[in-house]
Amino acid sequence: MRDFTFYAPTEIMFGSHAEERAGSAIQKYGGTRVLVLYGGKSAAKSGLLARVEKSLLDAGLSVKLLGGVQPNPTLSFARQGIQTAREMGADFVLAIGGGSVIDTAKAVAIGAANPRTDIWDYWLGKESVTRALPVGCVLTLSAAGSETSDSAVLTDDSRKDKRGLNTPFNRPRFALMNPELTFTLSPKQIACGVTDILMHTLDRYFTPMQGNELTDALAEALMRTVIHYGPMAVQNPADYQAQSELMWAGSLSHNNLTGLGAEKEFAIHQLGHELSGRFGVAHGESLSAMWKAWALYVYKEDPARFARYACNVWRLETMTDIDTAAREGIETTVRFFSSLGMPVSLPQLMGRPLTFEELHELADRCSRGGTRTLSKLKPLAKEDILRIYAAANQ
Repeated sequence: MRDFTFYAPTEIMFGSHAEERAGSAIQKYGGTRVLVLYGGKSAAKSGLLARVEKSLLDAGLSVKLLGGVQPNPTLSFARQGIQTAREMGADFVLAIGGGSVIDTAKAVAIGAANPRTDIWDYWLGKESVTRALPVGCVLTLSAAGSETSDSAVLTDDSRKDKRGLNTPFNRPRFALMNPELTFTLSPKQIACGVTDILMHTLDRYFTPMQGNELTDALAEALMRTVIHYGPMAVQNPADYQAQSELMWAGSLSHNNLTGLGAEKEFAIHQLGHELSGRFGVAHGESLSAMWKAWALYVYKEDPARFARYACNVWRLETMTDIDTAAREGIETTVRFFSSLGMPVSLPQLMGRPLTFEELHELADRCSRGGTRTLSKLKPLAKEDILRIYAAANQ
């Protein structure tokens, strides 16, 4: 096995009524003044917000609620949350929602603990995080895996610039995970979540570093589980078995377990980030739209790896040669995304082909003006990135 360091300290409290343990969980980790972040009206309408608030108040905690987090979380709202946290003297941040709310909570926790530094400087890599308020979360969407990850994504809405930040200070202290909280999601939200979970593992699976057999086997089992239960959850959002499997898979897909000993790839995520940052499209849809173009562009760097994926994940064992198996695995993944109603090209994603100028802008943004390359499997310079966007635009 390759060398690795694994650190995943988040306490998981999984099962029915998990959200009602919020107060005691925050007490356990020393919180007394809690800023609660959430998204739209659904948290209040469903009664979830009231149940969590009651749990906090019953524990004797001081509470401030702040709603309004949007998908593709924005820097401007994070700054608003930081100001609120400072004004109330918050010593704990609780997120109620999916990845967007949790990522915002992580940003608020960092910003509130570092009042002399502009929060965006951390996401630009100008400053390193050395402290943050503790964060907890009540998960309502199986997708981003932010409830157990060291990452957080923000979009500078003034410049449409989407960036990610990885730091151990982003790890939540705890995650309260009740699959029943996902029962009210729309089929599109579930399908986007399924895509994101798969891509978190695929972006770790397709790397040039191999020889980690158990890590690969865990990744393959997770993907098979998501492929099996994803369509069930889309068909019936109140299927507890399906939703519980997806919720746990989402957490494991992004806590680094499925990529131990390998270098993170995450080229598809980077390609997708530019689409959601520039056009505001759903994150999961940006990933499914880019999968085929990326995979066909890079698979010949290691066709055996793609063939293994086809055989071990999709159980395609009748292929006559490695190249055919590799390509069939790619196409089977495309068909799976389509079956969930996900876009598999840029015209499907956007409702139109992108213009020549838009494609060049995306490639320039993604390559940081030609100053960085993507991918370890096949390094992608600005020209390669442009070709992939152009192929996805067909």
